[in-house]
Amino acid sequence: MAGAILAGAVLYLIASGKAGFDIAGGLGSDGYGAHSPGGYSLLSGFVCELVLTAGFLFVIMGATTNTSVNSARSTGPAVFVGGWALAQLWLFWLAPILGGIAGGLGYRWLMSAEPASAGATAAP
Repeated sequence: MAGAILAGAVLYLIASGKAGFDIAGGLGSDGYGAHSPGGYSLLSGFVCELVLTAGFLFVIMGATTNTSVNSARSTGPAVFVGGWALAQLWLFWLAPILGGIAGGLGYRWLMSAEPASAGATAAP
């Protein structure tokens, strides 16, 4: 979290160096409804975050050992934007956590059905 907030501070310092900079643009904060670039609903944002995180985690689980997905990226800019960005931040934590759980369980289920002779090699 500290790293995400520090990255948000660096992004803020860079972006605020431009004439006419306005934090109302969101600084890359995630949002839904009026704060989504396409005006997508809360449900659309939730489904997108959950499904894409599950898919991302599924691929990571197949390619690496003992890793995780970091959902803190949304927090850095939201700390500086405040207001709506902080109020909507819960979605961009909850849905990826649930998606991560779904991806991890899906991977475990699918890989447990794999024949032992074709199984993945153990980590060193």
